[in-house]
Amino acid sequence: MKKMMLILACMFALVTNLKADNYKPINVSQLPQKAQTFLSTYFSEAKVSLARREFDIVELSYDVIFTDGSKVEFDRKGNWTEVDCMGKPLPEGIVPAAIEKVIKEQYPEAKATKIERDRREMERDRHEIEVKLNNRVELTFNKKMQLIDID
Repeated sequence: MKKMMLILACMFALVTNLKADNYKPINVSQLPQKAQTFLSTYFSEAKVSLARREFDIVELSYDVIFTDGSKVEFDRKGNWTEVDCMGKPLPEGIVPAAIEKVIKEQYPEAKATKIERDRREMERDRHEIEVKLNNRVELTFNKKMQLIDID
């Protein structure tokens, strides 16, 4: 029993050390080119507070956090996976036109403040896109940009 507890403690310590070291600060210039282009297109005026690379057990991703608290997450190829403007409207052009049309038709006074797509599902081409509005409504769209859920 003591050996089992020792083994479990060692495994816990190893996993904790791996997790504690998974973020590495980087310069924006070290992001994939696609991510750099996205930032210069939609966040050219925003000041970057922190850019970092995240090593997970199975995947690599990037986070960019701005001084106003907004953040953008990218997958290993530089595709955005999440854009969160912390309650402020997302920059024009980030939300796909078909989704923007649904928002304007069903929630004319609302603005999208966060958009997210699952990176694992993107690679399988089965992704869903979740959009959070400033009126606290969350909309989920399938890959054909059809509304499939309202929360």
